[in-house]
Amino acid sequence: MKAPPREASPSEFFLRHLPLYLDHLAVEKGLAENSLEAYRRDLTAFGRHLDEEGLGVADVGREDLVRWLGLRRSEGASPRSIARGTSAVRGLFRFLFAEKRIPLDPTSGLENPRRWMTLPKLLSREDVERLLEAPDVETPKGLRDKAMLELLYACGVRVSELASLRLGSLHLADGFVAVKGKGSKERVVPVADSSARWVARWVSGPRAKKRGAASSPWLFPGAAGRHVTRQTVFLALKAAARKAGLDPELVSPHVLRHSFATHLVDGDADLRAVQMMLGHASIATTEIYTHVSRARARKVYDRSHPRA
Repeated sequence: MKAPPREASPSEFFLRHLPLYLDHLAVEKGLAENSLEAYRRDLTAFGRHLDEEGLGVADVGREDLVRWLGLRRSEGASPRSIARGTSAVRGLFRFLFAEKRIPLDPTSGLENPRRWMTLPKLLSREDVERLLEAPDVETPKGLRDKAMLELLYACGVRVSELASLRLGSLHLADGFVAVKGKGSKERVVPVADSSARWVARWVSGPRAKKRGAASSPWLFPGAAGRHVTRQTVFLALKAAARKAGLDPELVSPHVLRHSFATHLVDGDADLRAVQMMLGHASIATTEIYTHVSRARARKVYDRSHPRA
């Protein structure tokens, strides 16, 4: 049986469509050659960033643009360069949607970048605890959702990595999970004992009783022998957020990943260790979390110190 074609990575997708978009900018907008080259650099860099984050083109949203902007700012990019990069990304998606090259524009409805050019969103430790307590663990679905949420926060995995986790990837007695990330690169991520217990309870309980589970390699089996979809994880997380009294629009798997990393850095975790756990190819991507921690510290100082 012929294998289905591999979905192009964001960087490959952008590379394929860039010439068409740049021609459009040159002809219709009259952009000069130096501006076109700057747009090319910006869009190539954004494509690589999405590759690094394990996101597909269809997954791009406000949080991903915000994170990229924060990373660029941490690398010393000027406000003008950041604004140009944002314009390039939004313009490309708008163009491809108009040309029917993509089914929807994931950046539609975004506000002016000056209003939301902030560091990545995250949850407080208290909000994370409320979120993790939300699923009804007395039901099979609730216990599955609890195991999902525990792993998202305990390991900082990407949503695609969580959905495709295999039973054989679990080494709960030894306190770690083997995660296969971008480019099929495997990394070892520690898992807290409390989270491991919930995952073990899901595996030995509802999962073991699920039809076809004995022959399924997936930790979270889905339909037709496949693993659960990313959408299943998103829906479980949004439902938990509503039950916990949190705004579901501000809660996503990526926000939990940001929270995981920021809370580690807040606790003086070694940045190289955080890089390894997140599966970042470059330490520069991980360094954004030091800026998040400093920004949070400044807010606390300004709110609390009598001299502030």
